[in-house]
Amino acid sequence: MSDVLSDYQKWKQQGESLRSQARQAMESRFRELLMEAVRIAGEYRNDFGAALKVPSPVTAFRYKGSVKGKAAKPKPAAKARTERAEPPPPKSDPKIARLQKRLAATRKKLDDAKSAGVPTRVLEDRVYEIEDELRLAGHSQ
Repeated sequence: MSDVLSDYQKWKQQGESLRSQARQAMESRFRELLMEAVRIAGEYRNDFGAALKVPSPVTAFRYKGSVKGKAAKPKPAAKARTERAEPPPPKSDPKIARLQKRLAATRKKLDDAKSAGVPTRVLEDRVYEIEDELRLAGHSQ
């Protein structure tokens, strides 16, 4: 009887050890794949100027370029704007700010839908409606 119990204890320890090794191997492989995905996402962004779309089961994957990377060269128009030293714009109406935020989000959805080859008519209409609301609120686009 004690042989059975000691054999069981040995088997249980071996199982725990194997489980621990498998866990470490899976975590290591996951990190390797994730780092490769980050590298590919950065390369794609640099080459094509847009972020890669992740598959629908993935809830979040955000890539931020490293701080050590190349500094972005300011565009001529941006440089001219900073040299003029204009006073900051007055605080905008919260309604206009919400509309602008909705417009930006809808335009992003429209761009994503276009790149995915999905019909975009509804989103185009929504963009037009939001732009109309902005015009009526007294803000030109």
